[in-house]
Parts: sequence; structure tokens; C-alpha cells
Amino acid sequence: MSKKCELTGKSPLKGHVVSHANNKTKRKFFPNLKNVTFKSDILKRNITLNVSNAALRTVDHKGGLDFYLKSVKSLKLSSRVKKLKNKIVAKA
Repeated sequence: MSKKCELTGKSPLKGHVVSHANNKTKRKFFPNLKNVTFKSDILKRNITLNVSNAALRTVDHKGGLDFYLKSVKSLKLSSRVKKLKNKIVAKA
């Protein structure tokens, strides 16, 4: 399971832990990911995705996964979600 959001494309960032003595050691900043099951009304099935917490809030704000996928551009979506978007747009 990759540590990348399937809806927004958020992935780990690299940086440093800086001590009081200004010593720098490498670290990673991981996105806040959750496995979430969404219900698609158009496809009439449940879809499980690895999604960041920010993307989850955006999907809720848009009114569900179907409305979110219709409104978002396909650039940052994972290949699996792009296929779902194409199915949703074709049926709607």
C-alpha cells in the first residue's frame, strides 16, 4: 500500500528534524491517510480508497464521491480512480 492519496495525489515530503543545537537529521512528513469506503449512487456499489483527511472533507463538502469526481480534473487522480471517474461520467 503506497502512502499516497488516491484523490488528491498527496505524497510524503522530505525534510529535517532540527535540534536545539541546529543538528539536522532527515525525516519524512507523511500525509494523514485513511482507508475509507465510499458509496457510489451512480455505480450502485461501495468503493474503498486510500484517502487523505483533507480529501475526505472535500468529498463530504461536494456531496459525495460521484459529485466530487465529476468536478475534479483527472491530473492528480490515481489510475484506478480515473477509471471510476470515466464510468461515472459515462453513466450520468
